[in-house]
Amino acid sequence: MLHHSIMCCYQLLWVKVLCFVYNGSIETNPSLYPFLVSFPQLLLCSLYEIYQALEEALDNNSNHPSVAPIYFPLELARLESVERDLEHFYGQDWREKIVVPAATKIYAHRLRQIGKDNPEYLVAHAYTRYLGDLSGGQVLGRITQKSLGLKGGEGLSFFSFPGVSSPNLFKQLYRSRMNSIELEEEERKGMLEEAVRAFELNIQVFEDLQKMVSVTETESELMHTTTRNRCTRHSSTHSKLAEGEKLTARSLQIQTSLVNASPLFRMVLGICVALATVGMGIYAF
Repeated sequence: MLHHSIMCCYQLLWVKVLCFVYNGSIETNPSLYPFLVSFPQLLLCSLYEIYQALEEALDNNSNHPSVAPIYFPLELARLESVERDLEHFYGQDWREKIVVPAATKIYAHRLRQIGKDNPEYLVAHAYTRYLGDLSGGQVLGRITQKSLGLKGGEGLSFFSFPGVSSPNLFKQLYRSRMNSIELEEEERKGMLEEAVRAFELNIQVFEDLQKMVSVTETESELMHTTTRNRCTRHSSTHSKLAEGEKLTARSLQIQTSLVNASPLFRMVLGICVALATVGMGIYAF
């Protein structure tokens, strides 16, 4: 069965997640801390592209014999939830502001491609994304709410599945439906290969996000260096000095509070990345 055949892929994903979160780079680079606050928003941008392509393909193939058994738009659809969260974080013009890595676009292209050429392969991607998100949704929502200081449910729509009253029972139903799909041997082999591809695509998205974190860290260091140099050159000017002191105090305040909360932020970052790479999907078995 599909969900047994791809168990090892989840383990590979967790290894990659943990290597990044606990490799020490976050702990030893305080300039990266302010960016961690925006990491969930960055993640949402990629999830928007991925779910837009996935749900468009599922909708277009809802009557396909392989797709119909696992087609649950009312219970699982995530696109509208992601859009609400993006509007909360970026404003009404969020579509003009979001940025996604190249790997996200490659992933979305693959989803649209198989939606046209091999609709049965959508089962692998739907299983990979939806059951992972459903498994970790409530826990991730609480952690994100606490770490970002969100009030009520604003900015947390993605983590909520109001159409699913019992996640465990629903996952059992979903796996049962998936295992009921009749496939020829070649089709089954192709679907398993596509499941592996789905994990690989998620890993590539994760790795591209990691590169974006590194770039942001470098830019942050350059910004702080430039600010210090300017403050030094204009130290004789009272207004500039006051402004520099205010900026320094604010920077120290942010860094100190985040350093003290670094274990929580490592947890949030790790779980959010796991969400993007479907690491939480291991609990779906």
